Amino acid sequence: MGEPGTAPRAGLAAVCVAVSAILLLPVASGADSASRLRERTQSLRAQNGSLSTQARAAWLSAASLGTRLEQTRAALVRLHARTQAIAGQRAEAVDTLRLARRTLAVSEQRLEERLRVLYEQGDTDPMTVLVGAKSLDDAISGLENLHRVAGQDESVIEQARAARARLTLATRRLAAEEAQARETEDATAASVAALDAARRERAAMLASLAAKRDSNSATIASLESQLTAAQAERTTTQLRGAVAGPHAMTVTATGYSLTGRTATGVAVGYGIVAVDPSVIPLGTRMTVPGYGEGFAADTGGAVNGARIDLWFPTHAEALAWGTRIVTITLH
Repeated sequence: MGEPGTAPRAGLAAVCVAVSAILLLPVASGADSASRLRERTQSLRAQNGSLSTQARAAWLSAASLGTRLEQTRAALVRLHARTQAIAGQRAEAVDTLRLARRTLAVSEQRLEERLRVLYEQGDTDPMTVLVGAKSLDDAISGLENLHRVAGQDESVIEQARAARARLTLATRRLAAEEAQARETEDATAASVAALDAARRERAAMLASLAAKRDSNSATIASLESQLTAAQAERTTTQLRGAVAGPHAMTVTATGYSLTGRTATGVAVGYGIVAVDPSVIPLGTRMTVPGYGEGFAADTGGAVNGARIDLWFPTHAEALAWGTRIVTITLH
């Protein structure tokens, strides 16, 4: 007993067992061509599915790059502002240092002038001040003036020197901070350029994937048109064969009894015949001696060449038929 493809089978196009039913399926001539068209169409559809997956991944990557780019650009703006602030502080420190140096120079110059005047007046020695004083109050006042003037000059000079030292350190520190800030700013700018280039690359990839999918879709439409034309041509050939009238064919017929639906989507029933579509086209009516009228609406893995399988409602009836060589009449 053969192995007909019965339960359950993928539907091609629903048919009925009516006399006028003709299926648009390939016959022997052109079957391979139609099969190749279908295979190529399926391959292109699968490729488009893969391209869609790649496009989604590329879009997500581009979106992520866009977010990172905006964040990095914002960080670059902040870094630039910080660099400018440090540069301003350093410039201010440099100006203050310049002023402190000028103050120190003036203080030292004034001290030199005061010492020169005191030396010229001869009042630089405390003993001289005491001897030359007209009274004790004058002597005390003269000595206090000497100490006060010397202390003031010394204090001004020390303060100026301390300010110069602090400002020198601050200027150096700010210069180092400014250099580091500019280095960080440059690195961030390089990151912005790299992210922008990567985003443009993703955009180009998306455009390329879209173009490939569009090209595949156009090819699929062309292949489907060719397949439709081939099916129409085969249908015309079948109609011409039907007009030519009935003819006989000797085949090996095997009985089977299974439930389910046929390869064409029709439910199994008496009169359903499994055939090799390359030998007997699906939709062909036939008369089988000892069985009656049949309709080619099914296929099977073991139904090859001049073989047919006849459906019976019970397993016993199928066994009773067994396998026979009969001459059928195709209508």
